Amino acid sequence: MTHDNPATPAARRALRPRPGGGRRLLALASAAALAPALLTACGDNSGTTATSDGLVQVTVGGGGSIFDTPLQVADANGYFRKQGLKMKFVTLTAATGPSALQSGSVQFYDSSPTAFVSALAKGLPQLAVSTDGLGNPLGLVVSKKFADAHKLTAKSPAAQVAKALSGSIGGSSSANTKAEAGIFLDKYGVDPDKKVKWVSLPSPAADKAAINSGQIDWFVTSEPIPLQIQNDGDGVVVADPLKVPEWAAEDAGYGQLVVTQKSYATAHPDVVKKFATAVQQATAYMNTHLKDSDDQTVLKAAQKSLKGVPDGVVQASLQQVEWPTSGSMDTAGWKKTMAFLDSLGTLPANAKVTTDNWTNKYLP
Repeated sequence: MTHDNPATPAARRALRPRPGGGRRLLALASAAALAPALLTACGDNSGTTATSDGLVQVTVGGGGSIFDTPLQVADANGYFRKQGLKMKFVTLTAATGPSALQSGSVQFYDSSPTAFVSALAKGLPQLAVSTDGLGNPLGLVVSKKFADAHKLTAKSPAAQVAKALSGSIGGSSSANTKAEAGIFLDKYGVDPDKKVKWVSLPSPAADKAAINSGQIDWFVTSEPIPLQIQNDGDGVVVADPLKVPEWAAEDAGYGQLVVTQKSYATAHPDVVKKFATAVQQATAYMNTHLKDSDDQTVLKAAQKSLKGVPDGVVQASLQQVEWPTSGSMDTAGWKKTMAFLDSLGTLPANAKVTTDNWTNKYLP
């Protein structure tokens, strides 16, 4: 569900690549319509469907967020084709993604740690085979009216922002983002349960409508919605991972995962390895080319998932994620990730991750 920050070497061990490596979810409106078709599809999860040009077609699910960009870059740059694969991308939600993977409608799912760990707690035999993005690209956006009344700008210190939010009306469209806002407020002595009036809303899009109508003063969600509101002149982003290091990969150990079924990985290790290799090539490319203003590959790839979002907003959102040169994971990183998820209080009591649930063996 939020990519940087200064950090000591010891703090850079989240779901980070090991030495030599580099740095949540907006569902599209079509997700609800796509999911039923996906879940009833005839896919057998074999991953061996050959296309007319001799490639193996794999269906990949993503949340329609900034984190889907590596998949689109791998496709645009021909990395999948070079591995003998052809990607079919479908947009899913955090609720339908694990089910689509389980049913065989998709062979791979670009999952948040929250969705992955929740699926494991339900007994779903999923396997994380790579990490393809690090960080929690959250934005806390206040309405323009609220910003003016409290003299808040994008450069306002975090303590000033938190103090201004005391007695305000906050929007909440997920337990995670509400808890993440609470982490920020608690740090500066503002009790999120006693000092904020919460309005429950069904989606980040509803959050956006509520802030525009004056129903709420502010909300937290993943980019690019907060930055887009700011770009439209309807609000101001007053907190992000730079101001709230507890949201960032270095402290939270949060990122994005390439997930498949254990049975699929066992039956088709060659396809899994080829897929993970192509995605790692894409994140490595992003790591080195994202700041090249003459290279439009990453921007155009991101816009396939973020249709209609202005170029500047997409670029700023991409900068809030660390794109690793290696997709490897380690036990220390998972320990940090689980500590962060536990702090949100949104996971089932039996949620855990062991070395049986993730592996680096399919990485090049």
